[in-house]
Order: sequence, then C-alpha cells, then structure tokens
Amino acid sequence: MTLFMIGTQRSGSNLLRLMLNQQPAIASPHPPHILERFMPLLPGYGNLENDNNFELLIDDVCRMIEVNPVAWAGIDLDRSVVKACCFERSLLAIYGAVHDLMTETKGALVWCCKSLANVHYLPQIQSFFPDARYLYIYRDGRDVALSFRKAVVGEKSFYHIAKNWHEEQQLALTHSEAVDKDSFFGLSYEALTANSEKVLREMMLHFTIPFKEEMLEFNISDEAKQTAKCGSLWANVKQPVIKNNTGKFLREADPEDVKIFELVAGESLDRLGYKRAFTEKGETKEFTKSEIKAFEEENRTLKEAIGSKLDPEELRLRKPQKELLAEIRNRNI
Repeated sequence: MTLFMIGTQRSGSNLLRLMLNQQPAIASPHPPHILERFMPLLPGYGNLENDNNFELLIDDVCRMIEVNPVAWAGIDLDRSVVKACCFERSLLAIYGAVHDLMTETKGALVWCCKSLANVHYLPQIQSFFPDARYLYIYRDGRDVALSFRKAVVGEKSFYHIAKNWHEEQQLALTHSEAVDKDSFFGLSYEALTANSEKVLREMMLHFTIPFKEEMLEFNISDEAKQTAKCGSLWANVKQPVIKNNTGKFLREADPEDVKIFELVAGESLDRLGYKRAFTEKGETKEFTKSEIKAFEEENRTLKEAIGSKLDPEELRLRKPQKELLAEIRNRNI
C-alpha cells in the first residue's frame, strides 16, 4: 500500500508523520520533496529513454535524499538497484522505487510520503499509483497563515498565504470526490490534537492497518528527536501533542489580516466548517492592482526580515539541498 499525505504545510503533517512512523508496518520518512523539486526540472534531462539521461536523474534524486536534513536511516541507495526497480523510464518510477527500497529496509509493508506539495501532482500520482491511498490533513487556514508568518519557509502576507491555502484545499477536496471513498481519509489538525487516539484509531481502521499504542508516544522516538534537531520548523515534535494550539489567529493576528484571508479563502473555510470571524459566509472581494502590489511589497519585506534571522545551524543543514538544486539548474541550462 502507498499512502500520500496531502494538504498545506504548517497543518500538523510532521506530527502525523511521526505518529504513523511508530507503526512498524508503515515507513514514513522525512520527505526530500522529490516531485515538487524535480517535476519542474524534468525538461532539462531530455529523453529518459536514453540511459545516460535516466541514470543522471536517478543519481540526482538519490543525492537529494542523501542530503536531506533528516536522514533516511539505514538505507543504501545503490543506483543500479534503484534503476532495476523502475518499471518505466519516469520520475514517478524513481520516486516509487526509492520509497519501496526504504520500506524494505525498515521491514515495513506500507510507505507514506509526507510531501504535502504532492497535492499539485495528483493526476500524475493517481495514474502511476492507481491503488494509492490519500491522507488529507487540514487546519484552519488563518492559523496556518499565522504559523507561516513566523516560519523560515513560505509566503508571509496573509493575502499570498490565503491564495495558496485555498488552491490546495480545493485540489484536495476535488480529488476526494474523484477517487473511491475507501482510498481517501480527511482529518483536521484540530481533531487530531484534541483527541489523538480517537482520530488515529478511525484513520487506521479506514486503511485496515492496526492501531498501535506507540503511535501516541511519537515524541520519544529517535525519529522525533532527530527531526527536532534539524530546524525550527520541527522543534515541537519532541513534545507531546499540544492540545490548545488552535484559534491562535484570534489572539495574535491583526484583524485586518484575518479579514483579508477570509475574503480570499473564505470558500474553503466555509466548506471545511471553519466559522468566519470578520466576514460573512460566502463574502468575497476582488482586490485592486494597487492593493495586490501592496501585499507583494509586504510579502517581500517580511521574507527579508525572516531571512535575516535564520539560525546558522539551520542554514548549514539546508545548504546541501539548496546547492544541489542550483547545480542541477545550472547544468541543465
């Protein structure tokens, strides 16, 4: 079985990944975001029926995994073995092969990819993995925006975050209607943190995988400790579930920012059952060019401010993947 976690970052996916990874039958490694990073680069590799081109792509994907900030422990990515495991000459085949090898190394039966950006590649995933299962984790987008505002990654203006969040929720919800109900399970961050055991039991029953009590003790696992060391984005995973980490936007965000978010992404908030705070259900607005320009300037300024405060150790851990991507782009020009 293959499980794909989809949604938007800052929605509890690291928490859920570590919970799943505590079930011995599931291998859920920290993602190197293979599809998100390599799909845009594919034209530079040329015809993958050419051995040299295909082997170069395999090597680059494996290198991306090998410099992942949170290591895939114990796996030997022998390029010839990866190639032999590919059923066709494609990025999806390589993606599946490395996850299959990682799952075999762990002695598991199921692999789960936590790269939420896969929500943008659902047609390709469904075509290559017709029996795939999908875990859609979502969180109140206004709390997501507040979290992104503080994070080292992502957009920073509530307008830009709202646009991205709304698009990704719509992609996930549309997919839920296009696939068999048995292959799709949606859960909210709010429900997962309020009653973790209940939600996990329901989810595991849905996918016919046994629930294990160890899933509730994710924070004491070696994987959680290693993840927490690798960046501020994941610092909380070594702690037990934070049960009151919801509705923070009401206390910490500017009401005008929240209103902008609701006007941009209100349709998704309404559909997911989140009550609006400063607008009416169904209310929206078409922003002017000058307003959008102001949002873009705000976004740029906030990104620069966050970038100037990055921890040197975090920069060091992220540097190898950044350099590898730059190398690939320069080589393929």
